[in-house]
Amino acid sequence: MPGPRPRVVDAHHHVWDLSVRDQDWITGEALAPLRRDFTLADLEPEARAAGVSATVLVQTVTDAAETPELLALAAGSALVAGVVGWSDLTAPGIADTLAALRELPGGDRLAGLRHQVQGEPDPDWLTRPDVLRGLAAVADAGLVYDLVVLPHQLPAAVRAAAALPGLVFVLDHAGKPPVATGRTRPWADDLRALAALPNTVCKLSGLVTEADPHTWTPEDLRPYAETAVDAFGPDRLMFGSDWPVCRLAATYTEVLDTARALLDGLADHERDAVLATTAERVYGLR
Repeated sequence: MPGPRPRVVDAHHHVWDLSVRDQDWITGEALAPLRRDFTLADLEPEARAAGVSATVLVQTVTDAAETPELLALAAGSALVAGVVGWSDLTAPGIADTLAALRELPGGDRLAGLRHQVQGEPDPDWLTRPDVLRGLAAVADAGLVYDLVVLPHQLPAAVRAAAALPGLVFVLDHAGKPPVATGRTRPWADDLRALAALPNTVCKLSGLVTEADPHTWTPEDLRPYAETAVDAFGPDRLMFGSDWPVCRLAATYTEVLDTARALLDGLADHERDAVLATTAERVYGLR
């Protein structure tokens, strides 16, 4: 008789309600399928059917009002175990803001912060003095910092992580490698430079939408996944669905099944780390 199904933590997904707040990044024909509401009620049956027991809900817009809303959703959910929100890192009162968020309903589920660095025109935004001061406050608050960057911004991420060894940096979507082109460099070199720092973690997420959304196969993703596994190791790698963005290229179950296929060379305890225990440890999930 087979044993119990290993638990799965989805370390990266989103929700939004367009009647509450526009998602101004959803533009153009390619993203048109995302221009509707996606709620926890939509996610929960898909996640449960895939065997997911807990998730991390991640911010989508640079609006301070979104984070309290995400925390409130987490407070009312048996599925959402952690929230990565947004707050202005450059604000002088960032430490007080983080403390206030912790006092809100669901504030105990605040696990980290994120900023849309990928949209910043300055490739060195992460190493600006005011940003580094804000990142130090994130560390002091006992939170982690999610990095959503493009490949050319990885060198600045390396410098920021080196400057703040007390802060855990979580790289979203493996740094968005150019899967559709088949190229791995210089992305792979910069990813390894980040992984060389012990205070860094990587998400095995978002790769299906960096590939050709219509023709991708797991083998298209394998060189990038194997580079991430080799660079970070299973204990610093975590699975994320990137739902609902992943729906542009794959269903929730397909994303998870693909991750399992890409991890087929690992030992059972190593797969368990990527699929659950790394996220539980890094985000302090209960």
